[in-house]
Amino acid sequence: MILGLLDETVQAGARQAKACDLLGLDVRTVQRWRRKGIGEDCRAGPKSPPANRLSDQERRNIVAVVNLPEHRDLSPKQIVPKLADEGRYLASESTIYRVLGAEGLLHHRERSRPPAHHKPRELRATAPNQVWTWDITYLRSPIKGIFFYLYVVVDVFSRKIVGHAVHAEESAELAKELVAAACAREGVQPDQLVLHQDNGSAMRSGTFLALLQCLGVAASFSRPGVSDDNPYVEALFRTFKYRPEYPSRPFASLAAARAFVHRFVAWYNTEHRHSGIRFVTPAERHAGQDREILAQRREVYEQARARNPERWSGCIRNWTRVDTVVLNPDAHPSRKECVA
Repeated sequence: MILGLLDETVQAGARQAKACDLLGLDVRTVQRWRRKGIGEDCRAGPKSPPANRLSDQERRNIVAVVNLPEHRDLSPKQIVPKLADEGRYLASESTIYRVLGAEGLLHHRERSRPPAHHKPRELRATAPNQVWTWDITYLRSPIKGIFFYLYVVVDVFSRKIVGHAVHAEESAELAKELVAAACAREGVQPDQLVLHQDNGSAMRSGTFLALLQCLGVAASFSRPGVSDDNPYVEALFRTFKYRPEYPSRPFASLAAARAFVHRFVAWYNTEHRHSGIRFVTPAERHAGQDREILAQRREVYEQARARNPERWSGCIRNWTRVDTVVLNPDAHPSRKECVA
């Protein structure tokens, strides 16, 4: 009985909707059968194969013809009219597609096959200068269609902007200078750092990758066209362009753009309390000062609850330090924002 089989599957831990889908049933159909006390499979279907069904010999003949040297690089849409020009008819295009699909012969075999892009490997940072991410964004200039380019390097663990520059062009040489200066300023040692980036021309440049190799910095890349693979720097750009003081008009000059970015970086690193790191500033976390700050906040909350326990229906706010930051996690753990 199909409903009995379904019940056993659900009792074993499967979801009913998923089990119904595997059985080719609709959940509402199962509900209707239960109301009527029906236990058997009542779906109407053909009791015998259709009279116009292809024979096994005809199916083998289709497979053989399609795999001939003169046909194996053609699609059924090209094979059928070619055979018609020769005075032959095997089957329709849709029938040939069904036969090839059943035989597992519909895989892409041409050199034009698009490359497979896999999700970047998970990167974990437990301290500053272990994982950086960088990108370039456009800033409007006074001339329509011409832009200034903001280069930003961010430490994933602390969210601190460890390098930035504004230039009138996008180039690998300028990116190389920026990353090299940031590594020198932060004292990065060989094999200490992983640098994650998008797939832009500056990121894939041979001169830029050669620099990373000389510095002992491992390179990590996003999938083409997938901004979610580089979320921290994308979030930074959104914060940058949604600031109240961000100009509604284009920057008057390259110097004006640089001055604005300089002010923003100073604010972001030293004043902005970042939500992803328990609302401490990136500079405080980069310097290791966040432990003391968060411990003090927890003490303040504990004292407040002790003074007025009736105002606290549950636990206090979670001021536990975020010890590990993950870029492109393999799984998304549940967040717990409460501490007893």
